[in-house]
Amino acid sequence: MKTYRAFLGLGSNLGDRGALLQKAVGALKQLADVRVVWCSSLYETEPWGKKDQPKFLNGVLEIETTLTPSFLFQQLTTLERQIGRTPSERWGPREIDIDILLYDGLVYKDDHLTVPHPGLPHRKFVLVPMREIAPDLVHPVSGHTMEELASSCEDTSRVVKSSHRLLV
Repeated sequence: MKTYRAFLGLGSNLGDRGALLQKAVGALKQLADVRVVWCSSLYETEPWGKKDQPKFLNGVLEIETTLTPSFLFQQLTTLERQIGRTPSERWGPREIDIDILLYDGLVYKDDHLTVPHPGLPHRKFVLVPMREIAPDLVHPVSGHTMEELASSCEDTSRVVKSSHRLLV
């Protein structure tokens, strides 16, 4: 069975953010068809989209998986609910958020998922941790590396390395 390399964005701005992110990593490690390979540092970040909410902790995971993008998305949505994500407004506060950012160079779209994540090139809170763990990885649509995208990103929000750490 073929294994694919994917990158997931993690975020939390409600409750014990560090513990919730660690719980997400633990839950991912329990999935039979997912192997967590690497994780970025965690970053304290300003909210994106809807500004009047608490700051986020964000990070990026590199995984290997045999799951298709749509089935991986279903698994991640289930994990979010199990960890305690409750429905909220778009870009609103959340206990946990797990997004598929990139999936093995694939360009994919269905009714629920777009890969690469359409916000990736425009969001510093994702580009900074992506640059940390995969600076030479090429975005399959723009053709730019994560280093190039992070360096040229027009997002001016603050992204500060946190003292929180994820155990992989």
